[in-house]
Amino acid sequence: MNPASEGGRYGEAFFRPEQAGEGERIDFGALAYDDVTLARLRALGVGPGWRCLDVGAGTGTVARRLLGEAGVESVLAVDRDVRFLGERPVPGLDLLEADITAPGFVSGAYDLVHARFVLMHLAGHESLITTLAGLVAPGGVLVLSDAVDLTSDRTPDTPYTAAMRAMWQGLGATIGTDVSWVPSYPQLLRGAGLAPVAAEIHVPPLQPESPISRFWADTWERSRPAMLATGLVDDAAVDAAIRYLVSDECAALSAGMLTAWGWKPGERPGAGAAGKGR
Repeated sequence: MNPASEGGRYGEAFFRPEQAGEGERIDFGALAYDDVTLARLRALGVGPGWRCLDVGAGTGTVARRLLGEAGVESVLAVDRDVRFLGERPVPGLDLLEADITAPGFVSGAYDLVHARFVLMHLAGHESLITTLAGLVAPGGVLVLSDAVDLTSDRTPDTPYTAAMRAMWQGLGATIGTDVSWVPSYPQLLRGAGLAPVAAEIHVPPLQPESPISRFWADTWERSRPAMLATGLVDDAAVDAAIRYLVSDECAALSAGMLTAWGWKPGERPGAGAAGKGR
């Protein structure tokens, strides 16, 4: 489905950056996933001397930690709206307000190209992956992370699973969100000319008041109109799901984060650290 046919794109109909509390919602997701993301990037050898491109950088938590903890040389953080990125400038962090679906949205070659929870909201993911692969310098790596839905027709019916099914269907109909293809990442990276490739999945635990539970509760509130439009839930069901998240009765799997990476053929001069991660 063309996302523009119904409600526009991410950040327009839903999750608008100017909406009060949107930065905090994004940061709840960062608290749930940043440690895993940074551990993977550092295991791949990302560190001093690396030039990095962070696509759909959000509030900039990954970009700042790459500079402060991994010690990379520079990070170019790209987003369609950089208001959150500009709130906490740090040395080595450059900002670019751009639409990554636009031809030639950025130039140059980067040792690391990273995108998390971005492509799942955009159409034409195969061509976008090819574009991002083209921005990787020889010997560099493309790292992509997106959600994988762990609710299936055999998942027990709970307030949580009802809300998640309605959310995925509602966001698909309004802004084009589609996670069904995310498990294809390794093959898509290989098809873009990267090798070797690998992938892993992380599922943060749903516990009362945990960052991921607060992220989902806030996400459901903001996407409530799309969820109600599916007919799968009503207001009472969404409210029940939010209460379920903070109760001891909660027994569910969060959506997972699949992270896949692929290397651009070639050796980067002086990249001894990069070779260790392959």
